[in-house]
Amino acid sequence: MPEPSRLFSMYRGLPRPIYTLFVAEVINGVGIFVFPFLTLYLTKRLGMDAAKAGTYLLLGSLAYIPGNLVGGRLADRLGRKKVAVGFQVLSALMYIPCGFPALGELVPWFVILSVFFDGATDPARTAMMTDLSTPDNRQSAFSLGYLGHNLGFAVGPLIAGFLFEAAPSWIFWGNALAALAAVSLVALKVPETKPSQEAIEASKGSSEEAHEGNLLSALASRPFLLVYTLIGTFYGFVYAQHRFALPLQTEALFKATGATIYGSLMTLNAVLVILLTTLVVKLTRGRKPIWSVAAAGFLYALGFGIIGLCRTPILLYLSTSIWTLGEIVHATNDGTYVANHTPMSHRGRFQAVLPIVGGLGWAASSPIVGKIIAASGLDPVWGLLALAAGGAGLGFVVLGIAESRRPKSGAV
Repeated sequence: MPEPSRLFSMYRGLPRPIYTLFVAEVINGVGIFVFPFLTLYLTKRLGMDAAKAGTYLLLGSLAYIPGNLVGGRLADRLGRKKVAVGFQVLSALMYIPCGFPALGELVPWFVILSVFFDGATDPARTAMMTDLSTPDNRQSAFSLGYLGHNLGFAVGPLIAGFLFEAAPSWIFWGNALAALAAVSLVALKVPETKPSQEAIEASKGSSEEAHEGNLLSALASRPFLLVYTLIGTFYGFVYAQHRFALPLQTEALFKATGATIYGSLMTLNAVLVILLTTLVVKLTRGRKPIWSVAAAGFLYALGFGIIGLCRTPILLYLSTSIWTLGEIVHATNDGTYVANHTPMSHRGRFQAVLPIVGGLGWAASSPIVGKIIAASGLDPVWGLLALAAGGAGLGFVVLGIAESRRPKSGAV
């Protein structure tokens, strides 16, 4: 294993605003209280069944779509910083009324509004990271942001697990305060990054070459990226169940301590990300991202597939370790692949549309799995997830082979 000093050397020399975004990601990660426990809040606190809770999660996922479209368009027209800051503030404010129990079933509707505004934030935030990096340092820049998110997330769900039982209102208020603190840092320290006309002209001949047509023609000029995104919908379908079926599984197995055990699984997930992300990036650096993304699918298949066999916390920790490794491999290569295949002129819009297409699997996952649980219980879910992840992994292998045989050109 490389020495720690050499392991972290890949993060040296990045533009200073990237380090600011890293700190903001840490703060945001600490405050992610709501979504890891939303399923349990809807079922235990508001008394919904799994199917109804799954429907609300679907509506939340759907709300992300128009938010993404609005944010992506505005990020390319108005600038990344204005859009990222403005919409994240609105997203955070939506959580404040959720902390008042008298709202009852209005709570998920405020959460849905928050998701809409968060959806508008994400394309601008990702475009900002892409603007600040280059193909040579992009994997390091994106993995640093991912690492920052998980440094915070290592403690966030653990805190939220105790708040869920002792002070559930603070799940929402704490999330709001952390998001406002993070966005304040970005507002004060990160400059506007929208590419100048000179930078757009200089991009000609590269895989990020600016495209002169509209969004549809720009998408059509990147066929491999479109196929990549469609295959990725299956990863979203599988991974979404760490927030929906997994907490229900821990609740079914361990009853009163289920929420606390689930929180510890999420903390383990984040701790492993912190410990392993830099090593994974070091080991996969220099390799085509598509091969690493394919390998992630087989890790997802194994990690989620064995959950149905787990009857003790130790086995659940083992399962979480396996699918977390898949998450790390996927997350540290996915953004790099997409950014390297995106035209500079359309970064905001691509970062809006592609997550919508890729997110279809995530959006459909909870209602489909909720109906399976209602009809047959939790056991069939895990085999279905293993098949979906393994099949998608094979799909990426085929795509990688096809791409390697294609004559080299600027836009792919």
